[in-house]
Amino acid sequence: MKSKENFAFVGLSSLCAVPFLGGCSTVLLFDPKGPIGEAERFVIIAAIALMLIVVIPVFIMAFWFARKYRASNTESIYMPKWSHSTGIEFFMWGVPFAIVTVLAILAWTSTHALDPYKPIPSADKPINIQAVSLDWKWLFIYPDHKIATVNQITFPVNVPVSFKLTSETVMTSFFIPQLGSQIYAMAGMQTRLHLLADKPGVYAGHNQQFSGRGYSSMNFKANVVSRDEFQSWVQQVGQSPEKLDQDRYERLAKPSVGDPVIYFSSVKPDLFEYIMRKSDPTWGKHPHHMSGGSGSTHTGTDVAEAN
Repeated sequence: MKSKENFAFVGLSSLCAVPFLGGCSTVLLFDPKGPIGEAERFVIIAAIALMLIVVIPVFIMAFWFARKYRASNTESIYMPKWSHSTGIEFFMWGVPFAIVTVLAILAWTSTHALDPYKPIPSADKPINIQAVSLDWKWLFIYPDHKIATVNQITFPVNVPVSFKLTSETVMTSFFIPQLGSQIYAMAGMQTRLHLLADKPGVYAGHNQQFSGRGYSSMNFKANVVSRDEFQSWVQQVGQSPEKLDQDRYERLAKPSVGDPVIYFSSVKPDLFEYIMRKSDPTWGKHPHHMSGGSGSTHTGTDVAEAN
């Protein structure tokens, strides 16, 4: 009889866990498409596994003690005869200490290994993209190709992408979950980010920082294509009738929600620097401003390069 009760108890507990675990397949962080995302997934899973060493026994004992020493079970009487246990003390303090030590080592090594300011080693020249956060849209400038887009970026597979980020207005957070890392964009400051996609596809990009009424619509698509397709795309953008001059930028920068993808076949020279100087008139007057500065980690402690 008791074995049947135990089986029913375990089965019911498993069924209760299904709704919570069913959504894990939709978590983009656990479906990375690049080396940075892969490394971050390992850090997340390793941290969860280490913490579960404590969490799982606690939950098991909470259910087991409640069932074993319930009022209706007169055969089990809880009457401890001790006031101290060296074994229990060892596990209570030794196991958490070991877990915290391993987590500290993991955090330290991954923080330095996944520095977003650190270029990704590659034989290919990186694609340079200047990302500007607007209300409530993203402007992407390709300085080497002299084109720009709104709410869409495209770059070739297995080629590093070097981002410079800033904001026209309030602080936002740039994030492509499947490629890894989020990093802030702030007015008058420049942050850096290096990513690489090792599989073609269309990946969702978001602003992860609340920035007003249009925050929920501040999304973009990252298209990862072959090298030939990227060159064709650059030519396609170069044929757009839209020109991103000073007047067009000022109109684009006005707050709006739900903007479509826009292609600009030409860009005002030094537009990114102009946007920086709007909030920091001293931008570009010191060598540190253009050097990249110090950075933050890919693992969530992203900070801006204060200039």
